[in-house]
Amino acid sequence: MLAITGASGAIYGVRLLDVLLDACRDVQLAISPAGQAVLKQELDLSVDLDRFQLDDLLPSGPRAADSSSPVLREVFAARSSSGQVETRRGEVRYYHYRDFMAPMASGSAANDGMVVCPCSGGTLAAIAHGISQNLIHRAADVQLKERRKLVLVPRETPLSLVHLDNMRRATEAGAVVLPAMPGFYHGARSLGDMVNFVVARICGQLGVEHALVKPWGSDRS
Repeated sequence: MLAITGASGAIYGVRLLDVLLDACRDVQLAISPAGQAVLKQELDLSVDLDRFQLDDLLPSGPRAADSSSPVLREVFAARSSSGQVETRRGEVRYYHYRDFMAPMASGSAANDGMVVCPCSGGTLAAIAHGISQNLIHRAADVQLKERRKLVLVPRETPLSLVHLDNMRRATEAGAVVLPAMPGFYHGARSLGDMVNFVVARICGQLGVEHALVKPWGSDRS
C-alpha cells in the first residue's frame, strides 16, 4: 500500500510507485488533498482524486519527456525512451481518501506493507496519536494494530520537538521512520540518483528487489 500526502518531495512517492509496479507488485494507492496540491506544485501533475487516472500520476513516453518539471523529466524521460515502462506488470488499485470501506481500512485484508511517502507532519501526528480522520490515517492505524510493516517517509526541516516526539511515538508503536535523506556515498551525480537512493531504502524495508543503487561494499573483492 502507498499513500502520498502533503509534504514536499512528491517525486519520492511517484518514483516509488513506478518502481513497485516494475517489480510486479500490485499497489493499493491513496492520495490526500494536500498530496494532490504538492503533486501539482512540484511536478506539474494534475491528479483528479475523484476520477483518478494512472497516466496523470505516471506520465510516460512524450508526456514524461516534455514535462515542465525538470525532476520528472530527469527521473522518467530516459527510462521511457528505453521502453522500460511498457514492461510494467503490477496493477494499481486506487482508493479515495474518504473511502473507509476500502480494503486497506480493515485488518482482515492482508498486505505486504504500507508506505506513506512523502509523509506530512499532520499525517505523522494523526498516525502517532491514532486519529483516523481519513483512509490514509486509518490504514496506517490498521498496520500498527496488526503488527504489519508501516514505513513513514517525512520530509521536513528543521524538526520541532513536536515532530520528533511524534516520530518517537510512531516508532514505539511499530512504524519505521525513514526520513527522505539522500545519501552521496553511492556516487550521486543527478537529482535522479538522489531520488533513487531514498526509494531504494524504502524498497529495502519492503523486501522489494531493485537495481536502483548498488549495495554498500558490493564493489569490493
